[in-house]
Amino acid sequence: MKVQDLIDSGEFAVVCQGEGAEREITKPFCCDLLSVAMGRAPAGCAWVTVMGNMNTLAVASLADAACIIMAEGASLDEMALKKAGQQDITVLSTEQPEFEAALAVWKRLQG
Repeated sequence: MKVQDLIDSGEFAVVCQGEGAEREITKPFCCDLLSVAMGRAPAGCAWVTVMGNMNTLAVASLADAACIIMAEGASLDEMALKKAGQQDITVLSTEQPEFEAALAVWKRLQG
């Protein structure tokens, strides 16, 4: 499944659409501790988090995440939103809890 498929599903709102819409999503990944995410987020993951700051974007880039999903109604702060646009990082959002958002991604990956 590609990031664009996730966008087209209508389950997640687009906060910032980067150039990676054609990237393959390998798996969902839930984590709010940035140091853990930096070391354990798999490349190509759809990273589900409530952390909406500049450090989240840096970790997503380092981990090579396919996209970030802001869960539980969390949002990027103004500076991070601007930076996501500059760095072409796709950020989606949902009101769902983190686990349920990740489960929705997982179910779509399973077909």
